[in-house]
Amino acid sequence: MKLTNLLTFIGAGILLLVVAGANAADQNKVLRMATTTSTENSGLLKDLLPAFEKASGYTVHVTPVGTGKALRMGRDGDVDVVLVHAPPSEKKFVAAGYGVNRRHVMYNDFVIVGPANDPAKINGMKDAVKALAKIAKDKAIFVSRGDDSGTNKKENILWKDAGIKPKGKWYREAGQGMGKVLQMTGEMQGYTLTDRGTWLFMKDKLPLKIVVQGDPKLFNPYGVIAVNPGRYPDINYTGAMAFIAWITSPAGQAIIGKYRVNGKQLFIPTALKIASDSIH
Repeated sequence: MKLTNLLTFIGAGILLLVVAGANAADQNKVLRMATTTSTENSGLLKDLLPAFEKASGYTVHVTPVGTGKALRMGRDGDVDVVLVHAPPSEKKFVAAGYGVNRRHVMYNDFVIVGPANDPAKINGMKDAVKALAKIAKDKAIFVSRGDDSGTNKKENILWKDAGIKPKGKWYREAGQGMGKVLQMTGEMQGYTLTDRGTWLFMKDKLPLKIVVQGDPKLFNPYGVIAVNPGRYPDINYTGAMAFIAWITSPAGQAIIGKYRVNGKQLFIPTALKIASDSIH
């Protein structure tokens, strides 16, 4: 091989290595996150993620789905980190070896919303289980997420506590995210269970009102979990842990606590309080 051709060949090889290295570095700065439609629909991520990206240099690719789907994506190694709200399912995910370093992040609560004329006459009730039982007895329209989301999981627990397996024309399973379900509920003049954050973000556009709230059973905590790199070596574990460290830090928690819609706080940060309580 002529010297000039050899040098050209070597130069091309070095260029390919540099490009490959740059692409790998770029990939390492991309964080794939699956999170609930409630965090997306509430608008919180529009405040939260740019601040994290600026502080860390990572770019976050978000897939908003129900909690069940988010955890399945983590189980399959399709994302690096999950931000969800179904503690029993989160604990099973970690116990099965799919996730590590689960941390508390924030909470709000669920509420039952319905039409102004309140055909089931449940407005003002404090017991969510009894309210759902009355909806079922009166066969008032109820729109369920029906998507294995954290909200859907909570709803199913409440029906089970009521001793009811909902079925019939009055019970509509949408298979949709929270925002879409609220729109459908308004159109059908029915009832649904929603997280308060999404409700506050959308309520001015809906012909609905809160009819049941304040039941301790409606507590709605959120957790963040890194996907286990022991199962998936290609997972961006460093990025996942950077996000977990930041969202549970004073900086991340402050953004969550300050986030408001029409003057209403949507989420209560819990990471620092729980960490402090665990120390003491």
